[in-house]
Amino acid sequence: MTKILLTLHVLAAIVAVGPVTVAASMFPPAARRVPATDGAVAVGTVRLLHRICRVYGAIGVSVPVLGLATGLAMGVLGSGWLITSIALTAAAAGILIAFVLPRQEELVGQLSAEKPVEHSATVQLAMFTGIFNLLWATVTVLMIVRPGSTTGA
Repeated sequence: MTKILLTLHVLAAIVAVGPVTVAASMFPPAARRVPATDGAVAVGTVRLLHRICRVYGAIGVSVPVLGLATGLAMGVLGSGWLITSIALTAAAAGILIAFVLPRQEELVGQLSAEKPVEHSATVQLAMFTGIFNLLWATVTVLMIVRPGSTTGA
């Protein structure tokens, strides 16, 4: 059962978190390019990137759920590396919900209304996206290395 849970956890992370990190990273530059390109197509691209972040972010809830189930099955819920990973995952989710998605939504609204987007707004969004991505990268490293784990390499 542990192998099945671990497999589902890893697959969920790849399928759900991967698209969010890529789409969120592509969003700020795409939003900056809208005025310089075909407006309708460019706004459609930005809308699509935001939708990917929203939908796959919601699907991403399965990653920590499956991770907790896997940790319980492996008997490692009290391990420092796992507790740290849980905290970092919660921080990443908080940044996505509180900073990335609302700012994307705001920019989509401005671009749809053909209002100019300030460069500082896209820079700030890129910063929050970078922090979100860095947190997930750190969680990924912790999941692979598992410091102090008796099952790690």
